[in-house]
Amino acid sequence: MPEIAHSAAAMISGMEPQLRDGAYVFASLTDAALATKLQAEAIASFREDEGISLILPLSVADAADLDGSQPMACITLNVYSSLNGVGLTAAVSGALGASDIPCNIVTACHHDHVFVPLPDKTRALTALQTLQSSASV
Repeated sequence: MPEIAHSAAAMISGMEPQLRDGAYVFASLTDAALATKLQAEAIASFREDEGISLILPLSVADAADLDGSQPMACITLNVYSSLNGVGLTAAVSGALGASDIPCNIVTACHHDHVFVPLPDKTRALTALQTLQSSASV
């Protein structure tokens, strides 16, 4: 595995944002059987007090008759950032906020994934590439 970045500068300069194919939706399910059925096709899940939140491909959500009115694009930050690192999330959300682009960030063990409204995907990718190129290590 590549070296893990710990400092904000190292995480930002190494983030290599990449747009994933497809569209995704966030869904909250209180029907445990449906959540279990769909979880195999989800790219992420989280159990909340209100239900099980799934991030699903739009096609899966549509087939399950779930609300797909807010399709999102996913941009993966291809830096191996430390779970104890400070500054990457703030920098990313700040750069997107400055461009008036809402975002939802999901952190996994190896990468951070930024979900933005589908119509804003190109502007978001550009904003993140600009942020990366402006970082100094």
